[in-house]
Amino acid sequence: MRLCAVPAVVLLILRGRLDMGLLVFIGAGVSDALDGWLARVTGARSALGAVLDPVADKALLVSVYVTLAAVGVLPDWIAVLVVFRDLLIVGGYLTLWVAGHRMLIEPILVSKANTALQIGLAAFALAGVPALLLQVTLWLTAASTLASGGIYVYRAARGTAT
Repeated sequence: MRLCAVPAVVLLILRGRLDMGLLVFIGAGVSDALDGWLARVTGARSALGAVLDPVADKALLVSVYVTLAAVGVLPDWIAVLVVFRDLLIVGGYLTLWVAGHRMLIEPILVSKANTALQIGLAAFALAGVPALLLQVTLWLTAASTLASGGIYVYRAARGTAT
């Protein structure tokens, strides 16, 4: 469902309908929370779901950031930073995997805080919150994105990605 929300929210942002984009973005977040809750409660977890869930999350967030930057709602550097962090983590993991190093990567506290800040910044930008609140959230998001990416790189370099 969240993958289907990606083109919808992108199109809404491009057409200047940030209000409707926010509703789709929130709906995708609610469906993510509901999906996670149902998987925990029922124990119905699948290998496909384990792959599609983070892919859908990243596709939605990256698409929203790039689109909000393209229309001038967010600065382009934050979109580049968010995308680069994700590419660095995924690219680094794939490079290590190809080189024969199997590492388990689990979210760390900084990464979870970063995800929450990234979601919050996107929602605030879509909602048109006051500039000061948007700026504070922007800089907190940038700092947590740098910290999270740096910690993953450090742990991978030391061979302790878990």
